[in-house]
Amino acid sequence: MTIEIIPLRGIPRVKRGDDIPRLIVECANASNIELKDGDILVISQKIVSKAEGRTVSLLDVEPSPFALKIAEYTGKKAEVVELILRESRSIVRMSNKHIICETNHGFVCANAGVDLSNVNGGKSATLLPVDPDRSARLIREGIFKLTGKDVAVIISDTHGRPLRRGVVNVAIGCSGIKPLKNYRGKHDLYGYTMRVTIVAVADELASAAELLMGEGDEGVPVVIIRGYHYERGDDKATVLARPAIEDLFR
Repeated sequence: MTIEIIPLRGIPRVKRGDDIPRLIVECANASNIELKDGDILVISQKIVSKAEGRTVSLLDVEPSPFALKIAEYTGKKAEVVELILRESRSIVRMSNKHIICETNHGFVCANAGVDLSNVNGGKSATLLPVDPDRSARLIREGIFKLTGKDVAVIISDTHGRPLRRGVVNVAIGCSGIKPLKNYRGKHDLYGYTMRVTIVAVADELASAAELLMGEGDEGVPVVIIRGYHYERGDDKATVLARPAIEDLFR
């Protein structure tokens, strides 16, 4: 198959209450890009969080005594640490520079997704959407109402990985696509029956989109992936999170 990765340029700075589906459709129309059935929209978590009002001014955050202790140990702003604690089920690992958390959604990542970049110069932070799968579903439904096109939606964020340097885009929310592709029981080129192979296709698509999104600014927060034949479904992106009992790195 041939896969196209199409950047959707020209989406304006997103603020609370903005209609993400309408912004996407208007931008696509202005760029003479017609959405098609089967397209996959990979959308930066940052604009979804902004539209949903998940932006917090650090001036409005009062750190707890526990947050103050962690801030002193890690060198992070106490207000940021307080937000990290609020967004976390637990702290998985902590060093003098890093806080690895399990978020309230069940994802394990740095700082529970609390991010100061591309907000307002470090004075405010964005938090992950409360329910990224619901966010993806509402955007997908909104796109269908505006265009009549049945697309899949992936909401992405950058995460680090154990034993590998660098961050990659991963799926934290999805709608209309099964995030995992199961090869167990299928045969390889030599007839061997695969027993454990499950591919995280939603993460692979999110990472492919990040090549055009970039990390330096918010100029390309939406990418269209066209031509990939995916399995349709309503599984949540949380199925990508490995249960603690299976996690060899905790």
